[in-house]
Parts: sequence; structure tokens; C-alpha cells
Amino acid sequence: MLFSLDYERDVGYFDGIIKSGESFDLVRRETEFSGRRRTFFYVEGFAAGGVLQKMFESLESGAGDDPESLPVAEASEVYKSEDAALAVASGKCVMFREGGAPVVIDARSYPAREATEPENDRVLRGSRDGFVETLLFNVAMVRRRIRSPEFRAEHFTLGSSTMCDAAILYMDGRVDGRLLATLREKLSRLGTDSVTMGHQSVAECLMKKRWFDPFPKVRLTERPDVASAHVLEGSVVLIVDNSPEAMLFPTSLFDFLQEADDFYFPPPTGTYLRILRHIVFLLSIFLVPVWYLGVMNEGIIPDWLRFMIPDERGEIPVILQLFLVEFSLDGLKLAYLNTPDTLSSSVSVVGGLLLGDFAVKVGWLSPDVILYMAFASIANYTQSSYELGYAFKYLRMITLALTALFNIWGFAAGVVVCVLLPAVNRSLAGTSYLYPLIPFNGRALRRLFTRPGKFD
Repeated sequence: MLFSLDYERDVGYFDGIIKSGESFDLVRRETEFSGRRRTFFYVEGFAAGGVLQKMFESLESGAGDDPESLPVAEASEVYKSEDAALAVASGKCVMFREGGAPVVIDARSYPAREATEPENDRVLRGSRDGFVETLLFNVAMVRRRIRSPEFRAEHFTLGSSTMCDAAILYMDGRVDGRLLATLREKLSRLGTDSVTMGHQSVAECLMKKRWFDPFPKVRLTERPDVASAHVLEGSVVLIVDNSPEAMLFPTSLFDFLQEADDFYFPPPTGTYLRILRHIVFLLSIFLVPVWYLGVMNEGIIPDWLRFMIPDERGEIPVILQLFLVEFSLDGLKLAYLNTPDTLSSSVSVVGGLLLGDFAVKVGWLSPDVILYMAFASIANYTQSSYELGYAFKYLRMITLALTALFNIWGFAAGVVVCVLLPAVNRSLAGTSYLYPLIPFNGRALRRLFTRPGKFD
């Protein structure tokens, strides 16, 4: 609804919308400067006291109250009540004045933590800053690295109730136009009431996930240098307020196997790390099922590999031991996450050493089972995505179950499932989840295994 530009009527009507008297942190301040009345509405927790004080002093001295006369960085007139209400909810100050339209004043000061290095994206070398929960700060950290006039940061408002701020970052002239148009359309038609879970809420609205599909469709990063590199390569970065993680589009399976450390080391070292990461990725899925297949078919194992067959298999079947360890590891992870920091080291020692040792002594588990499952568990941490780690786990468990039921044919079926599930996936723009393998792009595939630099 449009304001009538009648001071008393507009103040009363707007106060009835936001109901400042029902919320202790919503401030309604009435003042009079130079014979003219003014009423300010703002959220106390968001207002920068220094900015407001400077503005009040300017008005008291007789300076004008037009937007261009106010001693603030950003001020503009507002004519719609819904726009003014959104401005107050976003932390801005709205000033009603006699003889003029209301003015929205940006005097925000959001609570924010320091931009320290993220826990999940640590590097041995490189920058130590990381995204925080404030959108404007995150965009500024990317813009600090990309000072080109082609850099774009488009703003969106998401959620009919949360009215959460979001921004897509890209390079004009380098970005995939189809991807950008698709993302714009999906964000403008998000059709959700709330995005309180930040990037996760937005990701689930953007991508239609099938219940049987465990693979993540969006790669996340908390590092401004990684986000900047993807923007310069033509990708789109989506940042949501209240979330320290940026979403990178488009995303394929192989993108999760790249790390920032690859680029902070010389090309030979970066290439070695990439090749090793891909090998460990394959072993984390297939090593345990292959070992169990050998246990089931001892007669086909050559003599030089006989050491892999356990002499003591425990009191319960090997397949049940494998699943027992899978579930136990997840239980220990949950216990570790919910344990206070002062006790977390004790939980890890008890869970990792004592329980495993006792399980072997009483005959529940075989030492070989613990060895191979420990490798599979540690191998998941060679890449930073928890979602992809659990996708690997599900594929490994499916292959193990099929192998236990149908022997070698079950193992073959498990391999087919491991290939088909990612092959039928699609990214946001409709491209293959296995790009550049499907469709094949030799140059892009080579760059996945070799650190770009001297190899290009």
C-alpha cells in the first residue's frame, strides 16, 4: 500500500503493521528538530549507534532531512508500506517526517564473527580467511579478490516469511548464460515460506532430489579464494545470508575431489595429490567388497595374496561384522559431535582403541575387518564433503550386501549400481553429473588429474 504522505496517518498506519509495542527490540522514537516532527523506527540490535547519533546531531543543527542531506552512506525515499516494513526487518531505519515521504536509512551493524579460517576447508598454505554469516561481508571478500568491472553481484530475497537476502556472483561475459538464466528463474520462483537453514534450505528448493539418490548436487565452500577462482572460471556462486557456506554451480562428481591445496603447491605436487585423491576415492568404495569377495572365494585367491584371508574370523559372520563396524563408526561420530570439547579426546580414544581392542578379544570382530573398515572410514576424509562421504558409504554397503547374497554376480551388480547412480544424475543446468567423462571432454578430463599450470 502507498503512503498518503500525511505524517500522523502514515506513522499510525505503519506502527499498526510492525506493532512496535509488542516487540521490545523494535524502537519507535519520536523527536522534533527545527520545528518539524520526525518518527524513527528501527531494530535496536541492528542499529549502529554511532551512525544514528551522528544523524540526530546533524538534524539538530538544522541540516536538511532529504536523503542527500543526511550524513549516512545510503538513504532513499520509500513510498510503499511493505518496502518500509521489509527495510526495518532487515535492520535499516525508517524516518517519517512532516512534509515529505518517509526515508529509509541504512544504519545497520549486523553481529558478525571474525573471518577466521574455516574448520572444514583448511589448507597447509594459502589465505586464512573464511566466509561468515553476513552476506555483505562475504560478497566483499570475493570482490576484494576480483576487481574487474565485469564482476556482478545480483541480489535476491528468498522466503515469504524469512525474507532472507541472497546474492549470485558471476563474471559477465564468462558465465554460462543458460546456467545463469536457470538459476535466476529458480530463485525468483522459489516458492517457499522459510529458508532458516540457509544454504541447505535453498539447495533443497533448487534441486529436486530423488529419495534413492544420495549424491550431493551442490558443492559448498567456506573459502573466499575458492569461490573467487570458480567465478573467474565462469561458474556461478550463490551466497545466502546467515550461512558461511557458498554454493558453487555447476557441480559434477569430480569437482568434489578438488581441493585448494592443489593450487597452493607446485604443479607436480598438486598433480600427485589429485591422482592420489581419485585412487583413494575408488578404494573407499571397492576395497572392502573386493576383500569380502576374496574371503567368500578362497579357492581363487593366488598364493601371494593368501595373507589377505583372515585366520581368525570371529564368532559372527564376516558380513555382519562389516555392517556392525559401519554402524558403530557412525554411532561414534554422533557421540563425538555431541560431546563437550573437554571430553571429546577421551571419547575418540575410548571409541577408537578400547572398544575395537575389546571386540577383537571377545571374538566379535576380526582384526582384518577392523583394518579394512578403518581404511574405508579414513579414506572418506580425503575429500571435504560429508554428503559425498555418506554417498560412498551407501554404495559400499549396497555392494557388500549384493556380494553376500549373490557372490561374484552380486559384486558385479554392485559395480553397475555404483556407475549407474551418478550417471543418471543431472546438475542444475541439466548437464551430466559425470562431466567431463560423460559427455567426454579430453582436455577438461586431463585437468582433473593434472594440476593446471605447466601442464597446460
